[in-house]
Amino acid sequence: MKTFAGLLVALGVAFFIINLLPTACGDAETLGWRHAHATFYGGSDASGTLGGACGYGNLYSQGYGTNTVALSTALFNDGLSCGGCYEIRCRMKADPQWCLPGTSVIVTATNFCPPNYAEANDNGGWCNPPLSHFDMAMPAFEQIAQVKGGIVPVRYRRVNCAKSGGIRFTINGQRYFIMVMVTNVGRAGDVVSVSVKASNSDQWQPLVRNWGQNWQTGNSQLVGQSLSFSVTTSDGNTAISPEVAPPDWQFGQTFEGNQF
Repeated sequence: MKTFAGLLVALGVAFFIINLLPTACGDAETLGWRHAHATFYGGSDASGTLGGACGYGNLYSQGYGTNTVALSTALFNDGLSCGGCYEIRCRMKADPQWCLPGTSVIVTATNFCPPNYAEANDNGGWCNPPLSHFDMAMPAFEQIAQVKGGIVPVRYRRVNCAKSGGIRFTINGQRYFIMVMVTNVGRAGDVVSVSVKASNSDQWQPLVRNWGQNWQTGNSQLVGQSLSFSVTTSDGNTAISPEVAPPDWQFGQTFEGNQF
């Protein structure tokens, strides 16, 4: 009798677990994804997205195109997230009226969506801390939702950036204040450190991040030397571009190095 009773208990437990399986499998499908909301800006041609807090300037000529996004404070990380890539999907079950089914878009972080403390977090203050929010270039938003929706619930995850060509280094400033803008970074995309080495030295000199992805140094000895750059991204990988800038480099020029 005890054996039969034990068998019944075991069957009951098994039946309970089987009933839970669909829910558990559904949760597994969202593993690695997080919830947020998305809006859009910049017009139908995304011309209003040019410039921005990452310092990339003309997003068309820099190769970022219109699949770009401005991040809320919670995601922007004071500019260190610039260049990172995200896959975004509209949450169809949460908003079937405005979401486009079966679609997703990969965007690059190129700007900052500032908080609006005059508005409530759920009524206009979409980018207020601690909210994770994506203010997408309009052409990118249109790939996952109808513009009429205005704001939609989304699911997002970090993904590798697929870039054409090498990492680009634009040297700005003047002899005693050299600023290097780092763009078109593949793989993780978001740069956490940059170093430079002049051809007359064996030492790598770390640059200091000024803002966005603009890195600075006051070392005037770099002028007249060929320059090598070392770039490390948030995943810990480093790409070295030996002597990418020739000795006669000029301020305002862009040089293309190696890629991840």
